[in-house]
Amino acid sequence: MSVPRPIRTAAFYLLVAGIVVESVFPFYYAVTTSFKSGQAIFRVDYWPSSFSLDNYAAVLGAGHFARNILNSLIVAVATVALSLALGVTASFALARIRFRGRRMLLFTILSVSMFPQIAVLAGLFEMVSAFRLYNSLLSLVLSYLIFTLPFTVWVLTAFMRDLPRGIEEAAIMDGASPFVIVTRIFMPMLWPAMVTTGLLAFIAAWNEFLFALTFISTDARRTVPVAIALLSGASSFEVPWGRIMAASVIVTVPLIALVLVFQRRIVTGLTAGGVKG
Repeated sequence: MSVPRPIRTAAFYLLVAGIVVESVFPFYYAVTTSFKSGQAIFRVDYWPSSFSLDNYAAVLGAGHFARNILNSLIVAVATVALSLALGVTASFALARIRFRGRRMLLFTILSVSMFPQIAVLAGLFEMVSAFRLYNSLLSLVLSYLIFTLPFTVWVLTAFMRDLPRGIEEAAIMDGASPFVIVTRIFMPMLWPAMVTTGLLAFIAAWNEFLFALTFISTDARRTVPVAIALLSGASSFEVPWGRIMAASVIVTVPLIALVLVFQRRIVTGLTAGGVKG
């Protein structure tokens, strides 16, 4: 006995509504809490009863939080730039050049990202100390590449394989070098995939906590996840929850803006490799 179509449609939209509420409500509650102060923070209100920007002013005006945002931006942008630059060139070699052990090399690159951060933390700390990069933003950029670069190479290699070889052969006949082929011909075609992988790498670098906590020791050079974690008091009643929520909203809004701006390219990048013409 088949279920009537109206019931299936209603059940589908009810499921979608439940998923949206579960996904959006934590951020919505953080926004409403960021506008509260004093004992009002501990009162559960699903609709804001007061509107105050004191928490935002306190977060941005005290300490090094503005500097921490800049540090996170520098680290995330540098990580994305290096991941895409190395990923495009590596994917060209893995997808268009035939050599022995190519498949094994690709699986080895991907397997690096399967290790949890805590498993490589001690070795990375020794390397950072040996190269005298401790308490520098460069240590974070290099450590983040361990997890962003394999995913970038894997995704771009899959897209690079689907590009028509006729365009490459025509460019070679015209005397184009591999560098020109990659930068002038393939990169414009790879923009959806590059936007998708770049945004995911940016989010991973922006939200990373463990390496940022371990490799950075001064407040002026910390990134925003660590800065938010250090906004705490001696007990639960002394924790500035309003400031923490305000700081969380501040660092989340740029990610939402990036997703909305590149929404179409993200969808194209996620779906283009799934259909072969």
